[in-house]
Amino acid sequence: MNTFRFTLKTFVFMALTLLFSQVTPALAADTTDMVLIPKGEFTMGSKGHSDELPHQVVLDGYYIDKYEVSNGRYREFMKTTGHPAPAYWDDPRLNEPDQPVVGVNWHDANAYCEWAGKRLPTEAEWEHAAKGPGGSHFPWGHTIDPTKANYGQNVGKTMPVNSYPDGVSHFGAYNMAGNVFEWVSDWYDPDYFRVSTAYNPQGPADGYNFANQGPVKVLKGGSWLAPQTSLHSSHRFWNQPENNSYGVGLGFRCAASADGKGRHVVKYDFMHALISMGKEQWNDALKSIDQAIKSDPNNVEYKQTRAIIMKQIEM
Repeated sequence: MNTFRFTLKTFVFMALTLLFSQVTPALAADTTDMVLIPKGEFTMGSKGHSDELPHQVVLDGYYIDKYEVSNGRYREFMKTTGHPAPAYWDDPRLNEPDQPVVGVNWHDANAYCEWAGKRLPTEAEWEHAAKGPGGSHFPWGHTIDPTKANYGQNVGKTMPVNSYPDGVSHFGAYNMAGNVFEWVSDWYDPDYFRVSTAYNPQGPADGYNFANQGPVKVLKGGSWLAPQTSLHSSHRFWNQPENNSYGVGLGFRCAASADGKGRHVVKYDFMHALISMGKEQWNDALKSIDQAIKSDPNNVEYKQTRAIIMKQIEM
């Protein structure tokens, strides 16, 4: 047993040395409450509006938050960073911990995602996560259903971020129609879809300047206040990035690349498994290695590590 313990700790030390040489700590993100969207092609846009010209887009794999960012999560961000509270923070209709944070402008949303080791999704990533591989008009299908989304003041407030399980998208993301409009990273230009690149589009270089009020960013998804026409997965709305107008129905969710940053995220799960093994905290190690395998199911090294952990748990 002592020989095994020495060998195991030597293995853990060597693995961690290699891992730290490959991973930048600033890229640590938690993918536990994210869904993986595999690399693929889809039809972005629709025939509904002139700024939604249908076109083919190919996206690399990425993660997107399963839920809108909640008040509870945003409170952790505020406490850690000293970031100011958003508008409506004390509104009793909107401030339960499991309700989505609202009253945030684009800069607030971007700051939170960076703090979490993530980023705002691109408009293309957001739309694909909502439409699914079948290109549905709404996350759940092609027909509007008031039992599957919170819109048009049919409830009178935001609902918890895990509400409407029957309305999740094909990939498993909640409330991508209704509840709150969601910021994405892209600037808005009504003509962008006519010139957009087909591979991992990032949006135009600058936003359209309506009535000289300043360039605008894209909003997606509709809200608890908005009519059903805004729930269409291709629908595009906009707002100045420093503005939190529509604030009672304006929130966000984050994304992370499944390669590049995402690859480092997976290695962090592996790293935490190795650290827990070194401490002989086998159940914690199992939880971490299972998360790593979930993100990279064909990784032989992760599977071998899990076998070692299971052997210790079963002793």
